[in-house]
Amino acid sequence: MTDLSDRSTSTTSTLRRLWPHVRPHRARVLLVIFATLVAMLCGLAIPLVIREVVDGPIARGDTGSLPWLVLLVVVLGLAEAGLFYLRRKLIAAPSTAVEATMRAELYAHLQALPVSFHDRWQSGQLLSRATTDLNTVRRFVAFAAIFLVVNTAVLVIGLGVLFHLSALLGAVLLVTSLPLVAISYLFESKFKVVARTAQDQAGDLTTTVEESVLGIRVLKAFGRGPELARRFAAQAAELRATELHKARIFAALWAVLIVLPEMAVAGQLALGSFGIAQGTTSVGTLVAAITVSAYLRWPTDSIGWLLAETNQAAAATERYFEVIDEPTTVQNPAEPVPLATPVRGHVRFEGVRFSHPGSDDEVLRGVDLDVRPGETIALVGATGSGKTTLTALVPRLADVTAGRVTVDGVDVRDLDLADLRRVVGTAFEEPVLFSASVTENVALGAPGADEARVREALRIARAEEFVDALPWGLDTRIGEQGLSLSGGQRQRLALARAVVGRPAVLVLDDPLSALDVHTEAEVEAALRRVLHGVTALVVAHRPSTVQLADRVAMIVDGRIAAVGEHHHLLEHDEEYRRLLSSADGTAGTAGTAGTAGSAAQDEEVAAR
Repeated sequence: MTDLSDRSTSTTSTLRRLWPHVRPHRARVLLVIFATLVAMLCGLAIPLVIREVVDGPIARGDTGSLPWLVLLVVVLGLAEAGLFYLRRKLIAAPSTAVEATMRAELYAHLQALPVSFHDRWQSGQLLSRATTDLNTVRRFVAFAAIFLVVNTAVLVIGLGVLFHLSALLGAVLLVTSLPLVAISYLFESKFKVVARTAQDQAGDLTTTVEESVLGIRVLKAFGRGPELARRFAAQAAELRATELHKARIFAALWAVLIVLPEMAVAGQLALGSFGIAQGTTSVGTLVAAITVSAYLRWPTDSIGWLLAETNQAAAATERYFEVIDEPTTVQNPAEPVPLATPVRGHVRFEGVRFSHPGSDDEVLRGVDLDVRPGETIALVGATGSGKTTLTALVPRLADVTAGRVTVDGVDVRDLDLADLRRVVGTAFEEPVLFSASVTENVALGAPGADEARVREALRIARAEEFVDALPWGLDTRIGEQGLSLSGGQRQRLALARAVVGRPAVLVLDDPLSALDVHTEAEVEAALRRVLHGVTALVVAHRPSTVQLADRVAMIVDGRIAAVGEHHHLLEHDEEYRRLLSSADGTAGTAGTAGTAGSAAQDEEVAAR
């Protein structure tokens, strides 16, 4: 019994968290509740008029007052209909406003959450929370919450009317209604668990569909479509089984909700007929009592459906706040420190340590590195050594666990996030593009950038020529993820996006990865122009990328193992030679060969 009470309290406390979103609309919601209650009471008053008709004009054979009583029924009916129309009209705005506000809050929170959160969560689960779950919350606010209050009040008032008509007939309905309390508790405890399971399974199904659509080229290329189809079918079958379980629970409740009122009517008919025969009950009273009981069928029958909606809304609210309650570890400082102008772009890592939330394993273990203004440093290391994590700390995609990262002597955590990310431009290993025009994709790096500025960035990234060759030039929509473009074209657009804001610091995560030789040469030429005059941190896996840097920092197991010029490290550091050899895919002499083969490039780098 304690467990059931705890579950009920949990549902109530979960739904109570919706109140801050409902509170701005409380006046209209209260008006809706009042209008709905009055409408239901108009319907409940009709049986009392019927009693007057039966015991008055019909019993006495005097029809003089009958038209007025019939007119009263018409007026009550019209009032009931008009108030129900008013209820629907009034509740539409606040319920959709609650949904829209919560969805905007969720989206903004997702943008503020650290990258580590998005690495852990499936996109389909987040999508289902932002769509299906918030639709469920809107339905609860618009209907279930209103009628839970109104129908409960109507049931209590209806029982009062029955006791006023006949204490005995009212007691019959009361006795048959009492089991509903226990049944409601039992239903609530079972249905909430099943409803939450179904919502989670729907999220998993959404993830599978999304991944299948986004990865359709891979699935077709490797012939894995049938396997994914089987996985989808298995998840769909699992969700169907859960929904059928919900239906069975709901069906059992409905069976009880239907049979109890029918038994009440049967009992009232038997006792009322006996009372009429004994002269203790009038015909009008019996007709009115049975009519009232019939009118109370909807408030009674709706209990099961309203409880189902309430539990689904509680599960949806719980899923929503699971995301909202995730801490935004990267936050704007209360009093940001302004950077001096012009920004020099002097970046320092001082005793930097980093570990992922909830993990005791450190990815970075005391990193010290000084990147001078205008200098390009290549970060070299084995997979998992911490290179990408180190670069993510500069634009605060994550925050250090210990130590600090500074730009021009100011801790990045003390800078306004918007200002910091205007100063620091970023291009990732995988050039993510959006289903939008070329201009919109590039201008993401500098909101409000005009066409001239976008073209300047495209020229720097050596992308203007191929963009102008597109069907609609800058206005060409490049398609979801930019898959209509080649890898080199996507990478150059990503570089243009990184430089369009004219940042003082550039962070580039292996911009030459997964490119063929010809495309690599194009992007490399673009990189030489991009890196000119800015401070840059470049994650490098290829020797050709290393050639672009003034100095190289080698990271081993989360620590800076060596810092120096490429040729010096190549000559004196065995670990560095091994890393470049494995990256080049050749023997130990590859580093020397690579050096000879890129002498002209070295001269160009030196000339800078």
